[in-house]
Amino acid sequence: MACKNFPAKLPRMADPFLHWIEAKGVWAPWLFVALFIVASFLMIWRLEAMSARGFEGTVLGTLVMPYCSGMGNLIFAFILGTGGGSGADVMTNNLVNNVTDMTLVLGMSAVIWGIKVMPTKSKGKNPVKKSAAAGKVHQLNRLSLLMTLLAILFFTGAVWALGRKGSLNFNDGLVLIGLFLFWQSIHVFEVLKSDVRQGKSAFGWMLPLDIALLAICAYGIYVSTDWLVTWIQNRHTGFVSARFIGWLTGWLMVLPNAVMAFYYGWKGEPETVYSSQVGDCHISIPFCVGVYCMFHTMVMPKFFETGMFILLGATLLHMVFMVIFGRLSRMVGVILLMAYGYFLYAGLLGS
Repeated sequence: MACKNFPAKLPRMADPFLHWIEAKGVWAPWLFVALFIVASFLMIWRLEAMSARGFEGTVLGTLVMPYCSGMGNLIFAFILGTGGGSGADVMTNNLVNNVTDMTLVLGMSAVIWGIKVMPTKSKGKNPVKKSAAAGKVHQLNRLSLLMTLLAILFFTGAVWALGRKGSLNFNDGLVLIGLFLFWQSIHVFEVLKSDVRQGKSAFGWMLPLDIALLAICAYGIYVSTDWLVTWIQNRHTGFVSARFIGWLTGWLMVLPNAVMAFYYGWKGEPETVYSSQVGDCHISIPFCVGVYCMFHTMVMPKFFETGMFILLGATLLHMVFMVIFGRLSRMVGVILLMAYGYFLYAGLLGS
């Protein structure tokens, strides 16, 4: 069951609204799903707006944005951790989130539009100057992407190595949280150095309003996740039941980022497609896993190693094609989709 003590005080301010949704009977679960999706989209929208003003390149932005991108997974891990829920469900939720990001979403984007981080040479007036200027920007973006992919590879490998014994305990959780915080501290110092060089500031009059909107969205995600987790845990038959809660919540939480990826793929912004998915993976593994381990020992699900190998393999595939070609071809997209199909086959049959 979801935590009964800590959340009891928090949702009271929203009780009338929650009771109104619960009074809708069979429509209540769908309305809470809608609340989760709307709150997630609003959060992503404000993050994109803040990023466009340079907020992401500030210390505050570097600290805030990663937690917001994986807010649903983080709340799910916290609710199950404080409420004594299954650690296997938390690991399943994180694996479903990350594998779906790295195979299904990026694979479909590659098949439909192709993901070309390094564009072809420009033509027209002054092609050499334009190509040199654009090339530097794209090279920097590719290096940043490769660093992020390397972090996913390292984090996933660390969780796999620690979890091979079949469980993760409190000490393992401390190590994983420490790894994530160290990764963030690197970004903070890089941003500080960049700000000193450029003498810029992205803090404007909209910042307090944006932070307030993010807090409201986070509360909406928390309330909807808490209700849906409790509702699913009380169901014991069918696919929408406690047995598959890790899968169901994993798909739900990847949906907003997936829609954003397809939107930017349609707009022809491949670098944003990549960043929206790759950045989301850092919160799930290792941070959410570490958060749960602060409360209980996490027992690994049956398909733990299979899921880890697929995630490690997909990450390596992305890195190789980004280094050599600077893009993902449609053929690579098909391979990623096949990997996701095998993940579903191995995971669902083993659940």
